[in-house]
Amino acid sequence: MSDRPLDLAIRQAPELHYIDLSELKISNCTGCFGCWTRTPGKCVIRDDAPRVYPYIAKSEEVVYITKVIYGGYDTIMKTMLERAIPIQQAFIRIHRGETHHIQRNVAPKKATIIAYGSTDPEEQDLFRQLVARNACNMNFASHEVIFTTEEMIDNTVNNILKQWETSSF
Repeated sequence: MSDRPLDLAIRQAPELHYIDLSELKISNCTGCFGCWTRTPGKCVIRDDAPRVYPYIAKSEEVVYITKVIYGGYDTIMKTMLERAIPIQQAFIRIHRGETHHIQRNVAPKKATIIAYGSTDPEEQDLFRQLVARNACNMNFASHEVIFTTEEMIDNTVNNILKQWETSSF
């Protein structure tokens, strides 16, 4: 899932899905919690975000590509992650001594987050901390943050996909 178009060398396979968020219409979450109360597991906003939820929930390996802005995700990635709240339940559990939402049939996943746009070590550290905190709620069994330049994004992603081909598929 990427916040921008990518030039990828993906072999066609039903288990691989490339989602360019910049091509989708994804509205901001209104915080109505309708996805928990009125229509459990389904967002009340009618846009492209609900098409993305199944991929987030069922994937065992994910790559998120995002620009880092002020130590956080780029706007479109943050919006999508916030809109993915329907894959969680309103119920709370204790996980490693902290409260977290119970997932709705979400596969544990190996996550690779490719971040670009920041060369400041302090901002990169802040982003790593954010991803680590999000990992608990996003059901990441493991995660890795890779910082790269905007010019190197395609190469970085293609290298990860090659690793997946040799190890998984």
